[in-house]
Amino acid sequence: MSEDTMRAMAYETYGGTEVLTETRLPMPKVAPGEILVKVKCAGVNPVDWKIMAGGLDALMDVVYPVVPGWDVAGTVERVGIDVPEFAVGDEVMAYARKDYVHGGTFAEYVSVPVRAAAAKPASLGWHEAAGLPLAGLTAYQLLTRLATGKDDTVLIHGAAGGVGSFGVQIARALGARVIGTASARNHDRLRELGCEPVEYGDGLVERVRALAPDGITVAADFVGGVLDVTQAVLAKGGRHASIADHTVLGAGGQWMWVRPDTEALAELGRLADAGQLTVTVAKTFPLSELAAAFELSRTGRTAGKIVVEV
Repeated sequence: MSEDTMRAMAYETYGGTEVLTETRLPMPKVAPGEILVKVKCAGVNPVDWKIMAGGLDALMDVVYPVVPGWDVAGTVERVGIDVPEFAVGDEVMAYARKDYVHGGTFAEYVSVPVRAAAAKPASLGWHEAAGLPLAGLTAYQLLTRLATGKDDTVLIHGAAGGVGSFGVQIARALGARVIGTASARNHDRLRELGCEPVEYGDGLVERVRALAPDGITVAADFVGGVLDVTQAVLAKGGRHASIADHTVLGAGGQWMWVRPDTEALAELGRLADAGQLTVTVAKTFPLSELAAAFELSRTGRTAGKIVVEV
């Protein structure tokens, strides 16, 4: 094996998991302001297989072959020019999204812009650290953009999901009261996180109103298709945002997409080290079984993160 190549999972055309192949690719170049990370673990997110199916073709340029994956935890192998923030050997995590789709995290090495990386929290293992960045940042950025604080009652749609469970913990850390929608099988776990769970389905509006007669001051939509519920329970002057439904823009809400952000990621690390944020890993796969990891993610039925070991 050449030292100039690495093992990776990649695809050469849009499609389902059948387009993924295990291959060897050139080692990534390390541009100024970047670090080269030796991957320990990479987190799976639905966006990974949605991009592979062509779902973001209208938004992002693609350079084949594509190595999918945006979440990573590993060690710094090399630093680019002008990178005083990191040194070789540092343990890091990152939401390693770039401006185009090409060199992702399901490989032995990945180049990461400094703006996307932060130190791995000491309290998290490699699996947990790899599962935190994208979903954790999504929840953190939405809640902080809505100025969530100790006087708020927050409704989280999809509270037991990958993003939602982080949202519950972050909202609690910000001092808010949290009500979360979830199926009954997940209610005990949500109570452990400090959430007041309510079941989906008919009567949801009434169940939320029973818990918060004066209304919800912040609503965080992590699932889509719930704008009518939000509007029915939102107090006057309440704030709401969605990561899954652009129609909130016409109803006074914000439509959000997660950004790489070193400071916010470092704050998530601090919350983890303070015992205020835990990461649940549902299942792990070896790199060669990425297709199976994607298929499991597509079911939408995992209570926790899916992580690939490299």
